Amino acid sequence: MMVSNMDIGIVVHGPDIVDSGMALRIIKLLEGFGTVSSVMAGTIGKTAVLDAHLEDLIDIRMSLRPSACIEEFFLTKDAVVLLNHGKTIDNGRIFANIVVSNLRDRNLKPLIHVERPSSGDGEVIPWNGPSVSFAAELARILGIALSKVPEIVTPISIEDQGHRIIRRVLGVHPGENVLINGIVVAYALSTDVSIVTEDGFITEINGATVKEHGLEKLHNYEERTPVDITKCWIKSGPLRGNNFSVRLYSKKDSPDILPEKISGSGGGVTAPSSGVRAAIIDHEAERSFELAAGAQVAVTIGDDTTEIAGDILYRLGIPIIGITDGDIDGFVHRKHMFPGSLVIRLQPGYDDIVGRKIKTDMFGGNNSEYFSSITELQNKITLLAKNCVKFTRNY
Repeated sequence: MMVSNMDIGIVVHGPDIVDSGMALRIIKLLEGFGTVSSVMAGTIGKTAVLDAHLEDLIDIRMSLRPSACIEEFFLTKDAVVLLNHGKTIDNGRIFANIVVSNLRDRNLKPLIHVERPSSGDGEVIPWNGPSVSFAAELARILGIALSKVPEIVTPISIEDQGHRIIRRVLGVHPGENVLINGIVVAYALSTDVSIVTEDGFITEINGATVKEHGLEKLHNYEERTPVDITKCWIKSGPLRGNNFSVRLYSKKDSPDILPEKISGSGGGVTAPSSGVRAAIIDHEAERSFELAAGAQVAVTIGDDTTEIAGDILYRLGIPIIGITDGDIDGFVHRKHMFPGSLVIRLQPGYDDIVGRKIKTDMFGGNNSEYFSSITELQNKITLLAKNCVKFTRNY
């Protein structure tokens, strides 16, 4: 039997484990063994927490990778449980393998992974020796299979003394988008996709059709910023299923779920006595919660960024001004825009150009700025982009 009176950290990853109802069920189950603290790792998962009215149970204020969440809990908890619902059981195993491979020491505390518990192929996986009895008890209660302690398989190979790195995209299916740090960089042609970097720059994506414009965005255009592919967030496939009802969140419900300040404002933004605070989200939809915290409006750059960020911020009651040019990758299944939002469609190829001018000329290079009103901001952006506007749409 499991030891009672444990202090358990729960890392919830992704929306599907929440949408299935299993995140809530397992959290309540674990409360029977002691005290629990739960945190969501993943931006789209945070929307699922809000839609399920679970923000008081699952902390969505943190913006950490699953491995970082686990290591934080290793410092203070008796055991850690990772909850996930992958596209398939193999995808779930691969995901956990990548997470565990990023830990400095997986043996510090019992670490248990619960994968696809609402499906017939669900299982409980102990990731170290001390986890086995705990995992066996969870598997018994949940009525799903118990796995053996897995070997860690890394998807990364380092060559030429670190100058050349190859990272396999595990769990990818043909036809899926391949995203790096939230930017679509390729479309998978097979299940065997690998990304090759040389001195921090992507030179090949094997098994896929490369989206060159995505690589330009990833490397910050002419600034040519290198990336560490060993630490990048890589994802393939849809962001979320359709088994949910969208909730329009109100700060009256739970006012402290997000930080009050906008991250990375550069320190140059001074609050006026009146006006609205605007955030800019430039191809970083996965950071929408963090970037838009404390804002009354957000400027979103790019088609997919506009759809994803608009859908996220709808739940927080934040309208957007979207800068798009029709270059959409189509991985958002359901779109919601908060009333008062404006989407500006530009001539092809101009969303990034106009976006950079907005950030430089209107935001002073910062992630946020104050304006007298949302209408003033909309008018300034429309004027700045007037020579390449195809049409606008109000929501």
